[in-house]
Amino acid sequence: MIRIHKSNDRGHANLGWLDSRFSFSFAEYYDPAHVQFRTLRVMNDDRIAGGGGFPTHPHRDMEIVTYVLEGALAHKDSMGNGSVIRPGDVQYMSAGMGVAHSEFNASEKEAVHMYQIWMFPDKKNYEPTYDQKHFSEPEKRGKLRLVVSPDGREGSVKIRQDNELYATVLGPGEMVKHDIKPERHAYVQVARGNVKLNGKELETGDGAAISEEKSLQLTGEKDAEVLLFDLA
Repeated sequence: MIRIHKSNDRGHANLGWLDSRFSFSFAEYYDPAHVQFRTLRVMNDDRIAGGGGFPTHPHRDMEIVTYVLEGALAHKDSMGNGSVIRPGDVQYMSAGMGVAHSEFNASEKEAVHMYQIWMFPDKKNYEPTYDQKHFSEPEKRGKLRLVVSPDGREGSVKIRQDNELYATVLGPGEMVKHDIKPERHAYVQVARGNVKLNGKELETGDGAAISEEKSLQLTGEKDAEVLLFDLA
């Protein structure tokens, strides 16, 4: 079963410096049909204007992954980490028993386009932790590159949940396939471009919650970048 959530049906907030689309209920946006999927709780498609950003704020008991598509995002947190996240980077922060951080556009002029993803951890009250790794475009071109996993295999970012995240970049006609083990589920988010998912058309911003499927086939229609979650 593949349940498609169209881009235009997502929640939307525009604060001037921030233009955000919500795949799941978030902040003032609430949709009882889209609160979460399995342990995937937040899928925010954020565009931050030059000079804009989120001042220091707290999180707790959440696995947070940031995937930047365009621009550069400056991060600081109460663990003492400071970094700039650019396209190809996957940033991970496990909030655990409590952490505070800020995120600002590193440029005064150029916008940042990013996805911020929250997943529930496998248990509460971990010590907070941080990681950031780069995955080049050739690593994702025409293949599913594992970028997040519970065991850190293949150089992926290690998280505290039995979820895997793959990223792929597909040109027209390029195809990737992913087998889903029994009792597992998947979620596909089209970050940009157009693809077919098991023959179903997906456009930029579309998501798809997947259960009771044995395998997934993604085929590029227009140049596309896609995130695929394999979920417990």
